[in-house]
Amino acid sequence: MKKVVLAEKPSQAQAYAESFGKYTKKDGYITLSASNEFVITWGYGHLIELAPPETYKKEWKKWSMKELPIIPENFRFKVGAGKAKQFTVVKKLLKEADEIIIATDSDREGENIARSIIHQAKAENKIIKRLWINSLETEEIQKGFARLRDGKEFYSSYIEAQTRQVSDWLVGINLSRFYTLSLQAKGINEGVFSVGRVQTPTLYMIYQRQKEIEKFVPQPFFELHAEVTAEKGVFQAKYHKKFSSKKELLDVIQKHGLSAHNSGKITDVETKRISQPSPLLFSLSDLQSLINKKYKISPSDTLKHVQSLYEAKLLSYPRSDCRHITGSEFAYLLEKRKDYEQLLNYKIEQPNTSKRKQYVDDSKVQEHYAIIPTKKIPAQKQLDKLSAIQKQIYYTVLKRTLAMFETNYVYDETKVTVDIKQLDFVSKGKVVLEDGWRKLEYASTKKTSKDDQVELPPLKKDEPVETELKTSKGMTTPPKFYTEGTLITAMKTCGKELDNAEEKEILKETEGIGTEATRANVLETLKHQQYIDVKKNTVTVTAKGEILCEAVENTLLSSPEMTAKWETYLKKIKSEEGTQKAFLANIEQFIQHTLTSAVETLNTHDWSDKATAGKTDREPIGICPKCRQTIIDKGKIYGCTGYSKGCGFLIPKKFVGKTLSPATVRKLLEQGETQVLKGFKKKSGHLFSAALMINEKQELAFKPFDKKETS
Repeated sequence: MKKVVLAEKPSQAQAYAESFGKYTKKDGYITLSASNEFVITWGYGHLIELAPPETYKKEWKKWSMKELPIIPENFRFKVGAGKAKQFTVVKKLLKEADEIIIATDSDREGENIARSIIHQAKAENKIIKRLWINSLETEEIQKGFARLRDGKEFYSSYIEAQTRQVSDWLVGINLSRFYTLSLQAKGINEGVFSVGRVQTPTLYMIYQRQKEIEKFVPQPFFELHAEVTAEKGVFQAKYHKKFSSKKELLDVIQKHGLSAHNSGKITDVETKRISQPSPLLFSLSDLQSLINKKYKISPSDTLKHVQSLYEAKLLSYPRSDCRHITGSEFAYLLEKRKDYEQLLNYKIEQPNTSKRKQYVDDSKVQEHYAIIPTKKIPAQKQLDKLSAIQKQIYYTVLKRTLAMFETNYVYDETKVTVDIKQLDFVSKGKVVLEDGWRKLEYASTKKTSKDDQVELPPLKKDEPVETELKTSKGMTTPPKFYTEGTLITAMKTCGKELDNAEEKEILKETEGIGTEATRANVLETLKHQQYIDVKKNTVTVTAKGEILCEAVENTLLSSPEMTAKWETYLKKIKSEEGTQKAFLANIEQFIQHTLTSAVETLNTHDWSDKATAGKTDREPIGICPKCRQTIIDKGKIYGCTGYSKGCGFLIPKKFVGKTLSPATVRKLLEQGETQVLKGFKKKSGHLFSAALMINEKQELAFKPFDKKETS
């Protein structure tokens, strides 16, 4: 009986072959015995892809409004460019096989890759088994081959992934053409406006945040504080309300007869002991978000590094949306615990070896368990081969996993209420009693954990105190720009803000945009399409991105919630509660509706300030200090996108004989001034050096006292 193992790529096939011992490499496949009865072959990712529109109808090759919508009756697939040779090898082997073992990545996309190849090779009538593993360790591979699963169990995953693939093709083909042609008709020549079922709502989410920041007007607020002197010490307290004006604050002071010094009384002392277990284990999104926050590494690069660690047999399967493990994984982690501790040069003094449900729950593990270290303990030689960021990622996962065995983080949180002439002032203090799992954060650096804590003196209810009043003024602050890490979380939670993302099991309660495997790729697509810009880990929408967002406003393309509902239905296809036919019918209806309804938005919007014929680069340079909109290169000046709406802020590209580069202007906008620059030219022809600044009138000027003339 001839068995053919279909892997996703050559490195995966190699790992499988090595787990069996002796093997022979051939052209496009590997044999495990002289009789050629057990063969491993591979694709190169997507060997098979959807056929282009002109395959169905030659008129569909040209971008034309009259040909929209493009909706084939039956979808066709073809071998990808440059992949015909390998497909020929795979097809021949699959046709000869008695049994096909699908051994692509153990996820929806892996199933789609394999089944698409099998379908294109017309080999669907064979016995089909499925290898389902979470690690490329030899032992795990062999266990997986020993307990192969029936391929029918995973067929619905293929239908789900194919439905996602086809729906994305339909939206992309139709709406990219529609918006590109429509905007060109408005005089906007910014190239192709790529539109996607997931990427466009994600872009709009970033755009909305940016607009909130640009429109934000800081407002003053005033607070009332008290320095409280008790019998056994002094502490600070604050009145709970913030006042919008100084007058409002003074009115309260006058109403209650407050003076600079007042007697008061402690009316309540409440102390709670908090015992906090370690955070949940890592899903891919959680790991991407944390690595971006700590090391400013993009989610896409994080996934590549985690994939490399998976292929090096050091971490479990990376594209997991789960934060739990089963009893089986817990058993080997417990067994290897001391080895992991040695890797970190750390010792858990009082290990908690119980199977706590917040970490170990078989019912929460569907396709894959959380990202954890494998049984393999790397030697120093292997660790030395890892890049610096790969080591950091490996140690981060190692620490999070080991934290499960550490004691809880324990602290006393005290809330004290002080009555000062019938006004309640509150002070909160935190005293750490046991760092517990938090010590692991510093295990490799020899540091000790520090906690923002205010230790209050011993206090008693009804204790009299003396107080000294103080006032302070502050300004409200705008929302923060997204980082790539917070964007991954925002996609996962459909834009909802989280108080503590690490301690919430997000996916179960919310409908997210995209999947664990695709979110990072969506962000890379937005970068590639020049819709977003990432500088110093801050994500902003470019001028081109703003144009598209204005064009899709008030359509379902601007709704992350709608996209999340689509994702929820796609998951139902996997559980056979939904059908591909119903979903694609919904997508076709959505396309038809958008082609009709979007015309009104495009026609009623004033595009005069966006028309780009003959204009130069419109990539954003920075934020306007006057109106908080975007500064772009407008040819002879760097001007504000709000210029036509009355802003008027601009920076000349040539100032006192010196051409100002985009980098110089960017620094000027970010910091309000530049370092000393050479090359300014007087009317006499003499050169001099000076620093530039944005003055109080929000105009470009020389910074005082920094001029240095040179001949």
